[in-house]
Amino acid sequence: MSTLHEFPAAAQLTVKSAEDMRELGRRLAALLRPGDLVLLSGELGAGKTTLTRGLGEGLGVRGAVTSPTFVIARVHPPLGDGPALVHVDAYRLSGGLDEMEDLDLDVSLPESVIVVEWGDGKVEELSEDRLRVVIERAVGADAPAEGDADADDVRSVTVTGLGARWAGVDLSPLGR
Repeated sequence: MSTLHEFPAAAQLTVKSAEDMRELGRRLAALLRPGDLVLLSGELGAGKTTLTRGLGEGLGVRGAVTSPTFVIARVHPPLGDGPALVHVDAYRLSGGLDEMEDLDLDVSLPESVIVVEWGDGKVEELSEDRLRVVIERAVGADAPAEGDADADDVRSVTVTGLGARWAGVDLSPLGR
């Protein structure tokens, strides 16, 4: 007999522009709650920070969401009653969770939404429950026609909910 959380919630989407990526972030924010950990992966320029901007807009946080590459982490407090957004860029970190401990993410996690760019293999130990978002340039049938001026903006996005928190969560609203 299997349990629901053995089968992760997942959604596969095609995003055709930077504005659509921000809109995906806004829709994703509606599913998030304090204590959620979101891991973003994708090559440089894939749209991780653009998605996080949309998350910030959807969560209603203060401050412009920009890449925290050089400061490693930025905290965006809520403008209202919602959770803060902690935006982390783990690209330059190589020591895994040991190196991340200096950021005290485990202290922030219960009352915040923590988004970690380049977090795969580095922060999974923070929580068994996490949302993994993989952003790739679209290929195959999802790829735009050759010569399409917007070809560089098209992305294939896979959102996977892992752990009991995401068991049974309907991710289909992300595709609207």
